[in-house]
Amino acid sequence: MSARRAEPQANGKSAPAAGHTGHRARLRERLLSGGAEALADYEVLEYLLFAGNPRGDTKPAANALLERFGSLAGVLNADAGALQDVSGVGEAAAGALKATALAARRMARSQVQQKPVLGSWQALLDYLAIDMAHLTVERVRVLYLDTRNRLIRDHHLGDGSIDEAAIHPREVVKTALEVGATAMILVHNHPSGNPEPSRADIQVTQRIADAGRLLGISVHDHVIVGREGHVSLKAKGLI
Repeated sequence: MSARRAEPQANGKSAPAAGHTGHRARLRERLLSGGAEALADYEVLEYLLFAGNPRGDTKPAANALLERFGSLAGVLNADAGALQDVSGVGEAAAGALKATALAARRMARSQVQQKPVLGSWQALLDYLAIDMAHLTVERVRVLYLDTRNRLIRDHHLGDGSIDEAAIHPREVVKTALEVGATAMILVHNHPSGNPEPSRADIQVTQRIADAGRLLGISVHDHVIVGREGHVSLKAKGLI
């Protein structure tokens, strides 16, 4: 006996196929009743893609996204235009993926704000990894801290390599004085994925540390983030 075709609804659109409906219900049940590992990465993407494809099978698009971007984090951090280049991912689906990425960043950032940064170091590293590890351009940031090591300002200094971003120690320290910071943490990412510091990374860190020291402003660390992990210049004894 041939499979029964979906009956058209009053608005002219086909009802969801029974198989797809059952699969979605099972995913939802596992998501709501299970723990952090209730769904595999491709199933998480399947569920998120329901927003853009309320009736069809989203598993092929989910697998295609993982193949294209390499991981769930890679998908969520991908550019919206690049997401829509994948078959089965339209504007609504791309929007659902980007909204999820934004929510993850906001959650991670909330663990860092209003707390002493040095006492919440792992939360800071998690936030930086979510925010920067999958960027395709090199981004430089300075985290300015008060006397209690609370975050005053997360300053996006520029995009480009350490040299191309034209980091001027005087400007970094000047901003610290303007916001009343007594310490700072330098942060940038390596799009290559390898977080090992270059000679330029080390040199600019030392120049900023020297400039800040004259005015009583400490450089607590310079953290380099990549897809393969992170490196602390302080832990390496380079500050």
